[in-house]
Amino acid sequence: MKLIDKELLDNVTEKAKKSDRKRMNYNFHSDLQDPVNRLLNAIEPTSYIRPHRHSNPDKVEIFLVLRGKIALFLFDDEGVIIDKKIISPENNTYGGEIEAGVWHSLISLEEGTVIYEIKHGPFAPLSEENLAKWSPDANNTEEARRYIDFLGAQI
Repeated sequence: MKLIDKELLDNVTEKAKKSDRKRMNYNFHSDLQDPVNRLLNAIEPTSYIRPHRHSNPDKVEIFLVLRGKIALFLFDDEGVIIDKKIISPENNTYGGEIEAGVWHSLISLEEGTVIYEIKHGPFAPLSEENLAKWSPDANNTEEARRYIDFLGAQI
């Protein structure tokens, strides 16, 4: 059995805080070719998750917030926010399911936020067509920071 407990969440969170991206995964699947990818994703408030979609191959993304708080954003093809939700167990909102091909991103609103994600495998890095061209590249840290601030102002 693979147990999800406070100690595991704390360990992954500490690694996220020390990482350049301020985010850290902990995979439960032992092989990237596994037909179901299951992972913890510890996300600190300054982490940038570029708006993206899971298309070609189409993959549904399911996530549960185990600790902390996130703001989830859905976008149209031009980058206009079409839906946004605050998700936090403290507010009795626990997660969601994002259909394949839907542009989405999230920001962490609290330190120590950890989500549990489930996606169809095998793992496939996001292709250029699945990264929103209307959003900053993750390597452009100044623009990414401004975009995080922009999303935060939309809450």
